[in-house]
Amino acid sequence: MRAVVMRETGDPSVLRFEDVDRPELAEGELLIDVRAISLNPIDWKLRRGAMPRELPTVLGSDVSGTVAESRAEGLDTGGDVFGFATGAYAEQAVARAAMVARMPHGLTYEQAAAIPVAGMTAWQALFDRGGLKRGQTALIAGAAGGVGHFAVQFCRHAGVSAIGIGSGANRDFVMRLGASGYVDYTSEEVEQAVSDVDMAFDAVGGATTSRLLAPIREGGILVTIAGEPPEEAARERGVRAELLVMSPDAERLASIGELVASGEVRVEISHELALADVQRAHELSESGHTRGKIVLKP
Repeated sequence: MRAVVMRETGDPSVLRFEDVDRPELAEGELLIDVRAISLNPIDWKLRRGAMPRELPTVLGSDVSGTVAESRAEGLDTGGDVFGFATGAYAEQAVARAAMVARMPHGLTYEQAAAIPVAGMTAWQALFDRGGLKRGQTALIAGAAGGVGHFAVQFCRHAGVSAIGIGSGANRDFVMRLGASGYVDYTSEEVEQAVSDVDMAFDAVGGATTSRLLAPIREGGILVTIAGEPPEEAARERGVRAELLVMSPDAERLASIGELVASGEVRVEISHELALADVQRAHELSESGHTRGKIVLKP
């Protein structure tokens, strides 16, 4: 089969489309004929060498496709699944059965592949960690991005008011997703534009993280996925600041898939590219200016 192999860390040129051996299955695993893959920032961070990883390796985790071989009960060959795989940048990938869900009727392969990391991260940040309830308000930095655009829509679905932060070019897009307000960071200071929110969700990092503390009410929480949480500064303001590392959950993944299949939540796909164009896909993702998700197709 063909896969994108990384033999060294570096710029996108280290990603090479090559012939490789088909992966072997262990008990409880599936071999998936990959139909679509989506990129996540962790992919290019790993490519850069930000975290140790044994080389050579095949990157990627978000996948949708058809079960080609199964060594797991309850998931037979021929069924369509989506979820978290090992080495998803390939024509075939291995996944633990507990890390995938059956694709609901009406969900496309492209939509399904875009959901796992971004959708699960948004849900866990807002509700599992943030504890948001109907009638509360969330401030979402990076509201037009892969994680952020899910977060805005999950808030709307749950009866939570969402205030997005992003560039002026994305204001209309985020408002159409269901945001109740928007802050253009290029012309407004979020500390002056917003106050008394129950939660701030940081999908951007850098200087943005600490700026999100001021609008949070006493007793509220800042959840970040993009860097070290400013815990001491948060305590001084009477709020909490926590880092979220997403945990895969097949049951929740399935419920998010149903929301997308029903039309309640939309998946914004900014680019669909061939897997052989993975270098270009990484360049686009690293730019930080794409809406929603980038999807690759073998």
